[in-house]
Amino acid sequence: MEFKEVIFSRKSVRSFKNKAVPEEIINDMMEAARLSPSFQNKQCWRFVVVRDKNIIKELALRSGLVSKVNFFIKDAPLVIVACADPAKSGIMNEQDYYLVDTAIAFQQMMLTAWNYGIGSCWLAAFNEQKVREILEIPKKIRIVALSPFGYPKEKKTVYEKALKVFAGSKKRNTFNKIVCYDKWKF
Repeated sequence: MEFKEVIFSRKSVRSFKNKAVPEEIINDMMEAARLSPSFQNKQCWRFVVVRDKNIIKELALRSGLVSKVNFFIKDAPLVIVACADPAKSGIMNEQDYYLVDTAIAFQQMMLTAWNYGIGSCWLAAFNEQKVREILEIPKKIRIVALSPFGYPKEKKTVYEKALKVFAGSKKRNTFNKIVCYDKWKF
């Protein structure tokens, strides 16, 4: 795909084909994340790549913040958990940059995946402690987000359609609501 097409066509995917993501593509995704910018180039991010179907199912059943909101990840061939070591980042203007650093890296990973036709869905509604327990992540490490990755099914399930409505996935602000020039004019 052309770069602009990758950016403009990316969407959240919540139902996946039963087809593994090739190792070469996973490596490209990780390389895109590795090359991301970060606070003073400290590269605080760490990624847990989960391919084991049993662990993915456990994440689907036990990690949701609200009921079983993450249940759809059970069929994904791959789940990646984006983590960060806050001590390996910094604070500027009273903002923790480990969140920014990891978000940039994860987004680059997701765009790289989409370039290969592999969908993802940024998940923030998870129980950090349960994910930490399942994946044996140390306490000093923060879990920023997680996402399933896989080839999208052609036909969306009723469950996926309902989640899109719940998440407000189709709602986008107009250009004029997000951009002003020279001074704050909102």
